[in-house]
Amino acid sequence: MRISIFGLGYVGIVSAACLSAMENIVIGVDVNHDKVDMLNNGISPIIENGLDTLLKKAIGNGSLNATSDPKKAIKESEISIICVGTPSRTNGSLNTMYLENVCRDIGYALKNKKRDHILVFRSTMLPGTMRNSVIPILEEYSEKKHNKNFYTAFNPEFLRESTAIEDFYNPPKTVIGSDIDDISEIVAGIYLNIDAPVIKTKIEIAEMVKYVDNNFHALKISFANEIGQICKKIDVNSNEVMDIFKKDEKLNISKAYLKPGFAFGGSCLPKDLRAINYLTKMLDIETPLLSSVLSSNNNQILSAIRKIISFEKKHIGIAGLSFKEGTDDLRESPMVEVIETLLGKGYNLKIYDKNVSLAKLIGANKDYIINHIPHISSLMVNNLDELVMSSELIVIGNNEEEFKAILDNKNDNQIIFDLVGIGEMKNDRENYHGIYW
Repeated sequence: MRISIFGLGYVGIVSAACLSAMENIVIGVDVNHDKVDMLNNGISPIIENGLDTLLKKAIGNGSLNATSDPKKAIKESEISIICVGTPSRTNGSLNTMYLENVCRDIGYALKNKKRDHILVFRSTMLPGTMRNSVIPILEEYSEKKHNKNFYTAFNPEFLRESTAIEDFYNPPKTVIGSDIDDISEIVAGIYLNIDAPVIKTKIEIAEMVKYVDNNFHALKISFANEIGQICKKIDVNSNEVMDIFKKDEKLNISKAYLKPGFAFGGSCLPKDLRAINYLTKMLDIETPLLSSVLSSNNNQILSAIRKIISFEKKHIGIAGLSFKEGTDDLRESPMVEVIETLLGKGYNLKIYDKNVSLAKLIGANKDYIINHIPHISSLMVNNLDELVMSSELIVIGNNEEEFKAILDNKNDNQIIFDLVGIGEMKNDRENYHGIYW
């Protein structure tokens, strides 16, 4: 392919070198003439392992050159990859000035190009930036229509400094967001010889993925450091603790729990968070990440309550009372707090949970039900049909298999509010609402 790369910063220069080595003809573009001159002389403007060798070889065999002329780059390429920086402003907002400037330059260059052109954006940008800023600027300055005369895709990068070349050739995934499947296929062809799963999705989802990745990386580092603080203070080897922690790839280092849904509860997580936070106070150390988790969890409960109230329905059915499916455990179940709040506001409630109904007669939760929540116990019905028949709004509180039938058996006027993603539902049914989807 003939590819132009706009922005010869960290991502741009690494992409240019690696794509040149993959038998593409690459033109690097930058407004900084010093960077252009350095590249044309085979000198890297950044320090990165193995980069000088790749650049010298590419310049030597003619597969890579650089220019400050956007029109020349657009004219001589089929695809452009945009890698300009999007730094933070002092208030934390994203500075898209360089991105907007390069879009104007590319728009002018596209104006006189007769052939269609594909623009692949790798610059990190918040969801909606492509749709609300980038594409309108390109249309304005090119006087052409998006998805008719030129096409766009968002292709986030997952490069780490010092291992960027290795990461380019061995990424964890290749994500391509575009409006048109054929364009995604063409962009995927850039990475044809790279062994990584290719994920084709919407532009806005691809924009968001990069932020999810980086914020989770930051979260993991902060978590490990706060654990390290605690361990240091109590003379425990933090590296050994975390090495053991990482051995668990079923729950700890895995996809477990990483699904939007309702608040956590049960007999372990809330009490253990309180205990570790009490310990940090006793040790006189600050762990703002750990101390914020319970507060964040409580916000999820309040958010669900506000949404339930917004439906303006008085007769509400609660399907699932225990904190998760397959258990009768009501200890710190977030559904108990939801129900008690709604009762206090005068709503008429019916509750069904087959496991909790059994626990009323036997088991460890019998005392808890009788002595702590007898007012809730009296609202329970014996079967799911009774709950569905008597409710205007049905709240699905855990992922019990039998609750999937609610989606098919409800009448047209009933509203479903799903806190757990029962049956992987999306908002494609009338009167179905997911808590975060």
